[in-house]
Amino acid sequence: MIQGVGVAVGVAIVIFVAHFVAESPTSLRGAVVAADAVAARELPLADVEIKLTDDPAAPAVHSDNAGYFTIPIPLRQRVRHSLPLSLEFRHEGYEPLELNGVAADKLCVAHLTPVSRLAQSQTAVTISNVVAKYSIGTTTMVNIGSAVKTFPVVNTGNVPCQERQPCSPDGIWKAAIGSTTLDAGRGNEFRNARASCIAGPCPFTKIQNSNLATPGETLHVSALDWSDTATFLLEAEVYRPVEADVLRESYPVIFGQALTFTLPAAAQGVSIQAELDKNAIVFPLGPALFLSWADCQMLINKDQTRVYRCELKAGYRFS
Repeated sequence: MIQGVGVAVGVAIVIFVAHFVAESPTSLRGAVVAADAVAARELPLADVEIKLTDDPAAPAVHSDNAGYFTIPIPLRQRVRHSLPLSLEFRHEGYEPLELNGVAADKLCVAHLTPVSRLAQSQTAVTISNVVAKYSIGTTTMVNIGSAVKTFPVVNTGNVPCQERQPCSPDGIWKAAIGSTTLDAGRGNEFRNARASCIAGPCPFTKIQNSNLATPGETLHVSALDWSDTATFLLEAEVYRPVEADVLRESYPVIFGQALTFTLPAAAQGVSIQAELDKNAIVFPLGPALFLSWADCQMLINKDQTRVYRCELKAGYRFS
């Protein structure tokens, strides 16, 4: 019986521990930023090496371009839910940081202090008037000419209608209908279409049917005449869609030794124009995000817009 009680207690302990482990967080989530007295200058840090010092065998993880990291929690910390974690952060250009007593069930934000820079000498290259340039593909409608056409509506005036359609709007006089069409050509479209009576007894005519408001690739119009023969003029401008790249600019925000700017998802051919010691130079950024005077990184947001951040290299300073 004692043996049975022992087995029951053992099973209960196993079930309790399993439940406790299942309820414990399996990973620690956090972010790494550059420490600064001004919150707006605490920019995310990418590629920071993070180690769990409680478990030397655990592989190091690195923060992504948004400064985010996640590190698996060892099973023994999960069993002992109250056992805090110790983390070590390392990144070139920043002081190493050790955080002790990190709670596994809370978000961790690590603030890395930049290594003190030597005073900039008089020979340091000054960076000023920084502008990010890029292009956006767009479709532009180009006016390639106009189309003109006249058409008559043949009729004899003062002839009673006698209910033989078509008739004048009041139903008294015999009328006639004339129509015409215009074709803008494949891929083109009409704009600013208009039709008017230009000769004959115009007061006794009217435009009856047309697509003047939304002409598209073809244009058609018909006119009613209940007097003598009248002549109508149909005219419109012809437009062709043309694909073109539009050059646009974005002005970076500069905090300390870093600049940040955002671009839309469709941006292409990104470059940075800057004055180096008052000499204006354009630097293509390229897929490798290479700049001779700064280290750059890019973050793609969920909506595919892009965030660029470039930190000056040694020997350069913003004016």
